[in-house]
Amino acid sequence: MTVYVDPATWPGHGRLWSHLVSDVSYAELHVFAADLGLPRRAFDRDHYDLPAHRYPDAVAAGAVEVSSREVVRLLHSAGLRRRKRRPQERSS
Repeated sequence: MTVYVDPATWPGHGRLWSHLVSDVSYAELHVFAADLGLPRRAFDRDHYDLPAHRYPDAVAAGAVEVSSREVVRLLHSAGLRRRKRRPQERSS
């Protein structure tokens, strides 16, 4: 099982965030996140949003540190990338 984490460079809600992803399955990612104590609501389409202060916890638990660009590449390669739908694509 390999889970990856990018640097906490994404701003939101007054703090910085990382992305936690798997290159195998969402099931693997959910197990890893649950073991870290992350709430399921932190899952966003294809990754978990991880606050900067939890980054060291993820790495200590075995997450591999990669760049943000590498996170996207890994998701695409695994067929796990879920893009945000544009407003005109959403159904009513």
